[in-house]
Amino acid sequence: MILALPQGKSADHVADVLIDHVQGLPALVRKSLTWDQGTEMGRHAAVTVATDLPVFFADPHSPWQRPTNDNTNRMSREYLPKGTDIVQHQPYLTAIAEDLNTRPRACLGFYTPQEVFHRMLLDGQSANGEGVASTN
Repeated sequence: MILALPQGKSADHVADVLIDHVQGLPALVRKSLTWDQGTEMGRHAAVTVATDLPVFFADPHSPWQRPTNDNTNRMSREYLPKGTDIVQHQPYLTAIAEDLNTRPRACLGFYTPQEVFHRMLLDGQSANGEGVASTN
């Protein structure tokens, strides 16, 4: 998911947007969220209480602790180059996410993230058999 933040990235607004979107996710994929050290997650406890989603923070300057996020950010830069204003139009951001989610990935055996996600929902567990999404 790529979520619009029409009211900016203040901690209050980010928490509200995350709570709204996370509550609609199946419990199977709502295991945890790992964030960087940004101040926009200042209300992480409210997110956890409202969604039962634990929030963890990566160590500073440690992108390997969030590999899926960094890879996805790199791919999203094809649509939203660094330094451009990210549009607040959710349908456009959703279209970008859909395009990225239907792109085969070597780390997924050349399946798309969408195919792996659907298989995970049908099987009740992830590709690694642990009930959580693999980042390898």
